[in-house]
Amino acid sequence: MLKNKPSSSELATTMNKNSPQEWPEPIVRVQSLSKICKGSIPERYIKPLSDRPSIITSSDDDSSNLPIIDLVGLYGDPDTRASTLRQISEACHEWGFFQVVNHGVSHDLMDMARETWRKFFDLPMEVKQQYANSPKTYEGYGSRLGVEKGATLDWKEEYLENALGGEDIGACLRVCFYPKCPQPELTLGLSSHSDPGGITLLLSDEHVYGLQVRKSNNWITVKPAPYAFIVNIGDQVQVLSNAIYKSVEHRVIVNSDKERVSLAFFYNPKSDIPIEPAKELVKPNTPALYTAMTFDEYRLFIRLRGPCGKSQVESLKSPT
Repeated sequence: MLKNKPSSSELATTMNKNSPQEWPEPIVRVQSLSKICKGSIPERYIKPLSDRPSIITSSDDDSSNLPIIDLVGLYGDPDTRASTLRQISEACHEWGFFQVVNHGVSHDLMDMARETWRKFFDLPMEVKQQYANSPKTYEGYGSRLGVEKGATLDWKEEYLENALGGEDIGACLRVCFYPKCPQPELTLGLSSHSDPGGITLLLSDEHVYGLQVRKSNNWITVKPAPYAFIVNIGDQVQVLSNAIYKSVEHRVIVNSDKERVSLAFFYNPKSDIPIEPAKELVKPNTPALYTAMTFDEYRLFIRLRGPCGKSQVESLKSPT
């Protein structure tokens, strides 16, 4: 748990001070850097030794891959439906991640979505820059999240677009592009973190592995099933379930041979609703583990510091 947790007003004040109209340093797009790097990456992208993928154990054992759940079972007889729901519950409890197949989205549409976004990242830089993000917004083309000066950056590009009304209904799309990297052992496409929102659906690149999930202190490289969506629960579900279900740290590694594109669809709480453990789960022998906080307040913490393990959700724990 973080000590001396700042109040929401303190976070807002700090955020305003650290959110100028421009980034604290000039931003060079990673996609451009990947084309001009001559065997090495800029120092800004080199991770600390403890975070580099080369020194943390990863498992390539097929038995360690994420659970794969067939959603056809949800439309079966009561016993089949109950069995499928148990599989989902167990996956949320044991992994915080799972894959779903037979979800109803056509394979052609999934292929078309991937291809459309690859074409976007192939556009000239001056065209993509018309959609550039800034410290004041979550939307736009760019690779930066944390606004602190001197923050270590991730080796990716992303395009964040509001979907279905944006934050008003708590849904958005992020498309991430991970260019080739000449020194993949020194950096990450996305630093270790747990998702701050409710539930995330990920359409991953089936041919280029990159997503890793932390389990039992090992990093498991996810092997996407053909035409599956990867589902993971976020911090808000951990809070609502009083930690019965737990959001899980994950990260993205890069490689020197292939580019990678993934599409993530985030379902988040409305920004002004306090999130706290469900009353039905709070009992004398299982007290509430978390204090209430709106999603807006919660995002300020993350927006300022960028991805940082599970420190954000741990900061919500009630004093003991």
